[in-house]
Amino acid sequence: MMTELERFEARFAAAYRRYLAEAPVEVDAVAIDAAVAHVRAHPRRQRVLGNLWGAVRHLHLGPVAPGAYRTSIIAFNAIVAVIVVGLAGALLFNREQGNPAVLGPSPAAAAAPSAAPAATPAGSMTTERAYQTATLLADGRILIAGGYGSVQHGNLILQGVAVASAELYDPMTGTFSPTGSMSVPREGHTATLLADGRVLISGGYGSGVLASAELYDPKTGTFSATGSMNVPREVHTATLLADGRVLIVGGDDGGRARATAEIFDPKTFTFSPTGPMATARTGGSATLLPDGRVLIAGGTGPYTTSPDMASAELYDPKTGTFSATGSMTAARFQQTATLLSDGRVLIAGGSDNGGQGLTSAELYDPKTGTFAATGSMTAARFQQTATLLSDGRVLIAGGFIAGGATAGGAIAGVNSTANVPSLDLVVPSLALAELYDPTTGTFTATGSMRTPRAAHTATLLPDGRVLVAGGATNTAGDLLASTELYDPKTGTFGPTGP
Repeated sequence: MMTELERFEARFAAAYRRYLAEAPVEVDAVAIDAAVAHVRAHPRRQRVLGNLWGAVRHLHLGPVAPGAYRTSIIAFNAIVAVIVVGLAGALLFNREQGNPAVLGPSPAAAAAPSAAPAATPAGSMTTERAYQTATLLADGRILIAGGYGSVQHGNLILQGVAVASAELYDPMTGTFSPTGSMSVPREGHTATLLADGRVLISGGYGSGVLASAELYDPKTGTFSATGSMNVPREVHTATLLADGRVLIVGGDDGGRARATAEIFDPKTFTFSPTGPMATARTGGSATLLPDGRVLIAGGTGPYTTSPDMASAELYDPKTGTFSATGSMTAARFQQTATLLSDGRVLIAGGSDNGGQGLTSAELYDPKTGTFAATGSMTAARFQQTATLLSDGRVLIAGGFIAGGATAGGAIAGVNSTANVPSLDLVVPSLALAELYDPTTGTFTATGSMRTPRAAHTATLLPDGRVLVAGGATNTAGDLLASTELYDPKTGTFGPTGP
């Protein structure tokens, strides 16, 4: 699920690369002032701007000299101004030229609006999407809803925006087909299968952070509104409790993490406050334990400048309260958490406080309330998927390689002799997959996916295979419609088409 900060970082990185390629000489002071005001109005964007300031420092191949400090500040603000004004200018220019403007990172050339839509490849989703939800329905089909995708408004194509569309995967035919759309576009939302077979969709980001919720009825193929949450939230968790209610925890409001929690009651279609947590957190994990309690672990909060957390807490539905439990061995953000067959919870990967992917993994034992290290993954990754297989092993697939800076090189238009690694904010995703064996506590490589992807979904099918769908090939937002199936009998990924 992509946070507002990550959405901005993706667009910022792509625009910044375009700026570096064009290398304008000067920027109007009014544009600089407007850009600075724009940045100040969006505090969640300060982290990436801080990273960019570090990049400006490296333009001089070392620390900024005192006499060059003001010059670097001006240059940095100019970069921001060019991006903010340039994106708008490019959009207007494209519209004036009568061409469909594409707003978003690393866009492909847009087709003329009048052209007939291309046929959907066999086994592919009806549209590209990342940060979507995927829910196994009672009849064996999979509901895929929302996420980050592309929409067309007249002559304007927008890439990397929340979408309202949904579709169904039928494992009997290996095909995807459209179903009713949600009432509003969402990404960073949750989808929870209820006891009666319907699916609860809550929160997320659309035109803003959302408090609304809706229900999908597979019998009619439609979404309908239900009660709204007490507060807007995205990148939260939603856990089906043993009594059929749904626990909604944490997330953020677009500016800071939340400590609040609430319960959805499917009998009354209402949300009511519970908790709250001891610590505000977003991007953490929530796992239903065999005894009915819920383990909440990791994440970051309460502000975007806050460090990632190793702390964890337990929610008791009998008392409606949270209590502290043992802390993880490492701080983690956007890790995976998988309930194993023996009742322990496998925590794997995620990113650390430096934004780098982790190889480490650990096990939570609800009997002792403690975490202990287990074998490490073969590759560092975050925003991967973890799927419990029928034989008790866990399939780890994809994810982004690392956060923050990646290997750079000479940057055209800035300093052709400088190595500026922190300027490359685009992080690629992995095709690598591996299996965790709880009997040995080790990870071993398995067949790789056909396409590198992160921010995708991976859903266990009734026949034991795993459907992998969508995602992004990098943090610049190059989205995927492709899907594939993992077969644990052969240890390979293959096409989903008929």
